[in-house]
Amino acid sequence: MRLVASAAAALVAPGQGILAADESVLTMSARLTAAGIPATPENRRAYREMLVTTPGLAGGISGVILCDETLRQHARAGRTFPVALRELGMMAGIRVDAGAKPLAGTRGETVTEGLDGLLPRLREYAELGAEFARWRAVLRIAPGMPSPVAVRANAQALGRYAAACQDAGLVPIVEPVVLASGPYTIGHCETVASMVLLQVMSELQDYGVDFEGVVLKLNMTLPGSESGQHPPPAEVAEATLGTLGSVPATLAGVAFAAGGQHPEQATENLAALQDIPHLWPLTFSFGRALAGPALAAWRGEPGRWEAAQQALGRRVSMNVAALTGRYSPELEPASPPS
Repeated sequence: MRLVASAAAALVAPGQGILAADESVLTMSARLTAAGIPATPENRRAYREMLVTTPGLAGGISGVILCDETLRQHARAGRTFPVALRELGMMAGIRVDAGAKPLAGTRGETVTEGLDGLLPRLREYAELGAEFARWRAVLRIAPGMPSPVAVRANAQALGRYAAACQDAGLVPIVEPVVLASGPYTIGHCETVASMVLLQVMSELQDYGVDFEGVVLKLNMTLPGSESGQHPPPAEVAEATLGTLGSVPATLAGVAFAAGGQHPEQATENLAALQDIPHLWPLTFSFGRALAGPALAAWRGEPGRWEAAQQALGRRVSMNVAALTGRYSPELEPASPPS
């Protein structure tokens, strides 16, 4: 278990974040198509290779979350992605859940599935070179939601997943996502997120999970998308940290998702989080907020590989600046590169 705790600490090391490049085949294909790029296995592979081979990426990225397809693919040098990442100074992660499915007994709520056969899969991923895993549970704020049934079901699944990860020698990234699309205030969203986290922490404890070997991944606490509220970064940071009252001090760290925010907004809010006293390392685990600009710059053209890597490198450097107290919006480029 000490190896798992050490790996968890490395994932949230000072000035380091996590790159989420674990979109499913269906989702990644849709994004490639939207960018005008044929959605072939080779283009999915090339896109992820472009990301992970960005020069200097390990200076700000501790680990990269992959999907099953990519974990088994090879980079152009003939190395598997986990081997390539290790040689580049980063850890390979794997998303292991099977997605959110309808939860019986509720009014349209979901539970994340994928527990069947999970431990053997985790052991196989460890043999393939993965060092950490990710499981995403989704709960929505709406009238009567999230229901106690949905909260308990998703929290229990996270507990079982986290325990299985540690049994297999992998760091579990535990990700209870709370989404709000209605007219909900930031205070209401903070209260609901706090309730969800309390249940999740209770389940992790019941399953004997070692918190020193766990990284918690959360959305930043924002008001509902129809609230009309646009709180400043300091208020977002206060509400976000206000949800963590039930989190043990021994937790390895917290990695925040961008949660659909514009990349610059997510970075500014990440910087504000560092200004408030906290018990744990607070870092980022961004997907589109990091890789989106790179995909837009790449366009599937070999000649634009370097431009795409530069776009990713810029976003990583902005987030590292946010973690180390050096960020200000004035550091952002006036316009995206051509």
